[in-house]
Amino acid sequence: MDSAIESVVEQLSAETCWELLGRAQLGRLALAVHDEIDIFPVNFVVHEGSLLFRTAPGTKLFELTVNPRVAFEVDEFDEGVAASVVLKGEAERVEAQDEVDEADALELKPWIPTLKYRWVRITPTSLSGRRFVRAPEPDRYDVIDD
Repeated sequence: MDSAIESVVEQLSAETCWELLGRAQLGRLALAVHDEIDIFPVNFVVHEGSLLFRTAPGTKLFELTVNPRVAFEVDEFDEGVAASVVLKGEAERVEAQDEVDEADALELKPWIPTLKYRWVRITPTSLSGRRFVRAPEPDRYDVIDD
């Protein structure tokens, strides 16, 4: 990374990435099956080093069955700073009753009025994040004086 970028972009530690994930309420789940890529907004919860979300039968569950490798991204920002975290990992349905009971106790509620009985856990294989200083774009072209 060049020095101009380094002055406004900070690589986040794993601990800071998990803190940001814990504060976020909504993330984007990216799935790929064959030549199709889908992105879904999902609300989620962080629990014991993984992410959990609820869903209903449909496209997400089908695609996770075909290819469990996923990416998950969250952002946060204010007037001066923005941050982004990307977690890549393996998604799997939570099916053991004791694990379902544990997930149900986390009290994650759907944002829309639909029944979502299926829990999915994303176990990370990589985690990265960056924090950006927000400021106006510098001049793109050098001004040449005659």
